[in-house]
Amino acid sequence: AQRAADILQIPHYVLNFSDEIQGLVIENFISEYLQGRTPNPCVRCNVHIKFGVLRAWASDMGATHLATGHYARTGRRGDRWTLRRAVDRAKDQSYALAGLGQEALAAALFPLSEMTKEAVRARAHTMGLEAAEGRESQDICFIPHGDYDAFLVERLGTPEPGPIVSARGEILGRHRGLLFYTIGQRKGLGIGGGRAYYVVRLDAEHNVLIVGHEEETNCPGLIARDVRWCSMGPQDAPFACRVQIRYQHEAVPAMATPCGNDILVRFDEPERAVTPGQWAVLYDDDGYVLAAGVMDDELPKERKQEESK
Repeated sequence: AQRAADILQIPHYVLNFSDEIQGLVIENFISEYLQGRTPNPCVRCNVHIKFGVLRAWASDMGATHLATGHYARTGRRGDRWTLRRAVDRAKDQSYALAGLGQEALAAALFPLSEMTKEAVRARAHTMGLEAAEGRESQDICFIPHGDYDAFLVERLGTPEPGPIVSARGEILGRHRGLLFYTIGQRKGLGIGGGRAYYVVRLDAEHNVLIVGHEEETNCPGLIARDVRWCSMGPQDAPFACRVQIRYQHEAVPAMATPCGNDILVRFDEPERAVTPGQWAVLYDDDGYVLAAGVMDDELPKERKQEESK
């Protein structure tokens, strides 16, 4: 980073936000796993660290904007700052930025928003920047080599094993500890013979892992809490959208119904592996982020049947 700053002829600062990361990101990450949820610390880091404490530090230094290397686009529509998918859809990171509020978006600059990854590497190469040949990483920054299990065991100790049961209550085996599982998971369940099983739900209160066949991972919708309104202001009436429920998930058509600070989202067609703790990000057909919230639960299948009556 220092060599890159020298080439660009800009100041280079080294900041220590380890306490803030511990308190605002890592502790939440651990707490969510203890509750049987699967958090997305990158979204929380963008909100609280990069566009929280870092932006505050930059403002104190006299900076009016914060530029990062995220692939996403900002702009204005009426009186709202907007967040939109990047031109390079394969690298788009709007999902991980969807928690940003209007003040943060107003101060955000994403210089790579209109560029492809290949064009960025070529530009860096012509400027003599070592990052041009750098290896990409999808690992969480505070978990070396992406070893979630080792990180959680180091922080929490070895978890207590418990029963694996079917949705009908049949005991099928024993799990190693709920920390090691996530909804939709197939591998590592240790259930042999017959059709494959998938994780359907984690019951942290009773230390039970509920599994089912692939069709049992499907659900008609979800409930998202603590909704952040983005490219459009808060809504009261239902609206059509496309919802993305994981970082690499393809957004699917849905109908969203605001409920106070929550949103009930019903998919046009059932989706698999709605995972509490992950973010649900709502887009329009042009790739603008409309709203986002943390998924709290799936919409019960019974409710969809009741609504269709």
